[in-house]
Amino acid sequence: MYVSYFGLAERPFSLAPDPRYLYLSAAHREALANLLYGIGAGGSVVQLTGEVGTGKTTVCRALLEQLPPDVDVAMIFNPRLTAVELLAAVCDELRVTYPPGTRSLKVLVDALSHALLDAHGRGRRTVLIIDEAQNLGAAVLEEVRLLTNVETTREKLLQVILIGQPELEELLARPQLRQLAQRITVRSHLRPFTAEEAVAYVQHRMEVAGQRQPIFDTRAARVAYRFSRGVPRLLNTICDRSLLGAYATGRTRVTAAIVRRAAREVLGRPPRRRWIVATATAAVLVTVGGTITLLDLPGLPHIEIPLLRGGAANSTPPPETAPVVMATAAEPARPEPPLAELLGTPGVHTDRTTAFLKLYARWHLDANANATDLGCEYGHQAGLRCLRRMGTWAVLRRFNLPAILVLVTPGGDTHHVVLTGLGGEQATLQIGERQVTLPTAEIERFWNGPFVLLWKPPAVGPVPLKPGMRGKDILWLRQRLGEIEGTAASTSDGQVYDEELKRRVVAFQQVESLHPDGIVNEETLVRLAAATPGSDVPSLSRTRP
Repeated sequence: MYVSYFGLAERPFSLAPDPRYLYLSAAHREALANLLYGIGAGGSVVQLTGEVGTGKTTVCRALLEQLPPDVDVAMIFNPRLTAVELLAAVCDELRVTYPPGTRSLKVLVDALSHALLDAHGRGRRTVLIIDEAQNLGAAVLEEVRLLTNVETTREKLLQVILIGQPELEELLARPQLRQLAQRITVRSHLRPFTAEEAVAYVQHRMEVAGQRQPIFDTRAARVAYRFSRGVPRLLNTICDRSLLGAYATGRTRVTAAIVRRAAREVLGRPPRRRWIVATATAAVLVTVGGTITLLDLPGLPHIEIPLLRGGAANSTPPPETAPVVMATAAEPARPEPPLAELLGTPGVHTDRTTAFLKLYARWHLDANANATDLGCEYGHQAGLRCLRRMGTWAVLRRFNLPAILVLVTPGGDTHHVVLTGLGGEQATLQIGERQVTLPTAEIERFWNGPFVLLWKPPAVGPVPLKPGMRGKDILWLRQRLGEIEGTAASTSDGQVYDEELKRRVVAFQQVESLHPDGIVNEETLVRLAAATPGSDVPSLSRTRP
């Protein structure tokens, strides 16, 4: 509600771990540098710890964006797995084939070892990242250690990053895990922000969201710091509620008083005053003559408010014969069931194959419903490609293409659903055969950012396109930018990637919040295609059959 009011492009304090919003405090900068060093130095295990909400996952997302292209990554978000389940999940992430339904550790280890040796032979490196690693069992951690034994005479073939809460350090300090602890080459710990860092953090996120004017004054940001104790996640929640409070009261700046009230609401502390508006929404309105009476309900005061007629309160008592008019609110639309209930409904299929079937249907492709492992390969035959990324609602809005979201319930169950629509604070999901529209905040409870989307690449050759290249691909790039900019494409040197074209590409990348390097990689190509979609391309912002 408040985004356009404050001149923002998106919500600046979303809880999604968007690396664009990472504020590099001293601790966060050191942690990111240590992770990059640990991977570059070829160490066996790297450890990152921090209290809940200090930004561990966001640092991890930033790390993924800075990894070189020759690195293959396996991400494990749900570590409540047995040793067999963990190895199977790693194989799935790295697209390593193994006999379906196998429960043999040896079979999985052998398959993974062969794949690591093959990747090394092709000049690639492999990294395994395990989030919430404090939840790993000792037996599973021992299997992780054994995986690091896969090596050549000169280097390890698998590097492991363990990310977790401080309990991870206590877990690794156990005597039976001392062998794994000895292989940790880099340790980092994230601490909460200082007061100065918190003030800078709030302004940083506002600027990334598109507003450079100081909406939060310094005193307000310091109040947010005191209530949050410098924990980034709490800062986000308090500041988000503060922006809503300022919007609701018609303020253009967030004051310390607004932050205090927002913090009390967020942290579960009752406000100092009870507002009539807050309590009246729980009452039944009854119009009796010239007054609205709030029916006496437990805990609510009896209030009578004069009705306004012709701009003034009508104090004339109604005739005794005047009828009593009951004002009843229109019956609200029946809300959708909670997302957890929808995902757990018997008979609803939320497996990966079903999700791909529904996604291909959005592209008017009738995939084989009997396929046991339908995925991206089917789309290649139809000229489509898959893009797998971690992102936020803002990223998905820019792509403006249907996508498969991977949801994980608190019990650890994984569900694949298709995002078919996105507008404001609502998202439309296809869950099995059912389409539901839910608040994005509710979906974020189960979604940490992984998604897969299909896109139709242009008729270009090898990617990426770089300055100095020439050919029809460069001519296509000029024409597409011209369509987006609303200008005619230049015909002189149209097939040469010169400095002028690089400046235009960089400007496009900056608008799309991409790395502005002038190199047209796959993600830049997807954004170029999404910026000028064809009539046969499905979209999140318009209805499709």
